[in-house]
Amino acid sequence: MLRLENLSKTFYPGTVNEKRALTGLSLVLGDGDFATVVGSNGAGKSTLFNAIAGSFFPDEGFIELDGKDITFVKEHRRSRFIGRLFQDPLMGTAPHMTIEENLSIAYLRAQTGDRGIFSRTGKKEKAFFREQLALLNMGLEDRMSNPVGLLSGGQRQALTLLMATVVTPRILLLDEHTAALDPATAEKVMSLTKEVVQERHISCLMVTHNMHQALAAGNRTLMMADGRIVFDVSGEERRGMDVNDLLERFAQGAGKALDNDRILLSS
Repeated sequence: MLRLENLSKTFYPGTVNEKRALTGLSLVLGDGDFATVVGSNGAGKSTLFNAIAGSFFPDEGFIELDGKDITFVKEHRRSRFIGRLFQDPLMGTAPHMTIEENLSIAYLRAQTGDRGIFSRTGKKEKAFFREQLALLNMGLEDRMSNPVGLLSGGQRQALTLLMATVVTPRILLLDEHTAALDPATAEKVMSLTKEVVQERHISCLMVTHNMHQALAAGNRTLMMADGRIVFDVSGEERRGMDVNDLLERFAQGAGKALDNDRILLSS
């Protein structure tokens, strides 16, 4: 479904700030796979997401989606079939626009041809938005004319999830999308995420610093270090693992122990 082959990216090459962010990274994500991604700061997790989303073009390698080479497809075109959520609930929405307007932009962005970004939504789409908002159980369906900036962090992140999936994407990228929320709200948004991904059969990559979540969510766990994937586990082997097993396998694959305090404290 999604295939990355030998991706490499170096920022600021030839300067004192040169940073090798991806190093010959290869990955195949199957149709319907939900893979959690773990790694220390600087491991390349967000860079991987930026490469898939088209925020930059790789120095080497290629990206293939549904058998089509998208390596040099521009980011705004990829946004039609790639959904993304960020850690900061303020990202991904326009705060001065209403809930309905934000959903309209997200809905039209994924359309092509006559239903493109310069089209308009009507009564049918408004009813659809209201129906989808009601599924969040946050009362947002009765606040569609309210500016998004008035929402709480949890409400805004739930809305962003809906915006990213209002037209089912081929790939959903979740970059620590619950990390900035309080525990109760984070659990609710995570539960909504699992429901949406499962019901829509969306292929998904999710960065997390929570080791328990890395093993409990989805069907596959990837661990990154130094711009590459050092461990990839799924199936029966994953179901039989605990956090200590995960840390041990990371050390074997990376050649060093995981040294991120935030991750270790979560274990």
